[in-house]
Amino acid sequence: MLKKGSKLYSILTGTCPKCMNESMYVDKNPYHLGSVLKMHENCSHCGLKYQIEPSFFYGAMYVSYGVNVAIGIGTFIVSYLMLKASIQTSFIAIIATMIVLYPLVLRWSRNIYINMFVSYDPTTKKD
Repeated sequence: MLKKGSKLYSILTGTCPKCMNESMYVDKNPYHLGSVLKMHENCSHCGLKYQIEPSFFYGAMYVSYGVNVAIGIGTFIVSYLMLKASIQTSFIAIIATMIVLYPLVLRWSRNIYINMFVSYDPTTKKD
């Protein structure tokens, strides 16, 4: 399931979607907030340009919205329906979860978005 060559591998690890040999991000730790979105220009292994066109990652905002809605619904189901917390406590749990996961969601959204346009090619080598 989480092996090299799958979209899920590239999305969760933040590796190049074409060759999956290099991290797209300068700093692998998403909780270093000053560099959470700093990306390499190109993959050093296959040469893929990450910013496919100007403002390419603006589309990741829509993905981010969907991911945050899914996280919010999941948190609500766990806190309100399973743990029987009050509505107020459930909404506090949603806000706290979104704050804690914010850097991860930023990266996951970009990873999902670029993986929608670029497919894995194990034969790719830099020219």
